[in-house]
Amino acid sequence: MTVPELKINDLRVSVEGKSIVKGFDLNMKGGEIHALMGPNGTGKSTVASALMGHPKYEVTSGQAHLDGQNLFDMAVDERARAGMFLAMQYPSEVSGVSNADFLRTAINGRRGEGNEIPLMKFIKTMDKKMQLLEMDQSFAERYVNEGFSGGEKKRNEILQLMMLEPKFAILDEIDSGLDIDALKWVAKGVNSMRSENFGCLIITHYQRLLNYIKPDFVHIMMNGQIVKTGGPELALQLEKEGYDGMKTELGITDDEKTVEA
Repeated sequence: MTVPELKINDLRVSVEGKSIVKGFDLNMKGGEIHALMGPNGTGKSTVASALMGHPKYEVTSGQAHLDGQNLFDMAVDERARAGMFLAMQYPSEVSGVSNADFLRTAINGRRGEGNEIPLMKFIKTMDKKMQLLEMDQSFAERYVNEGFSGGEKKRNEILQLMMLEPKFAILDEIDSGLDIDALKWVAKGVNSMRSENFGCLIITHYQRLLNYIKPDFVHIMMNGQIVKTGGPELALQLEKEGYDGMKTELGITDDEKTVEA
């Protein structure tokens, strides 16, 4: 099986006419975990939303290819079926739709008509994934994220990731607001996915998540583009020096203030 590959070249994105992402380059392959770090307003979440096709985010130039296919030629659902997944910073509630029904519909949407997942296989798989995440079985019949705590919503996002088995996942501040126990559950789920058929981009502000999910590459993003790339030690350096220290090292000035969309 060919290892999946996501190539992003000179991506530029505007929101309501304001330039946010200003030349973003990143190549990812299956088997790799990448961490994207940077101060608020630098465009991290904008990159994620643009790659997934949110209509608010206008791609003004640049390319993104998944296994040679142009992502920007695809509708949102086509990107998901091609193997893209986004765990959102603020997961939505879906009233009236159970987690089990939501996930089975999503899986069958990817598999296509005539290749639907057998019911018993779906139930056994979901039970196994929920046990790994230490989720109570009642979550299967609860409406999607309705009445969930912040930690439960994030764990539910990881359950969706594990059930859908995409080629590439973007985790947008999946650690935001999580206590240590919830952080460990999230990390356990992501680490269980690691294989040459799966790549992951973790958008985070903090080193603490990377204590549990060890990245192969760490990228620092400022003023709309990646300014430095390294290994896990780069996140430790950032934790010690802060963004101001990193800016001083790289000779970066805040010539333009942006607002993270």
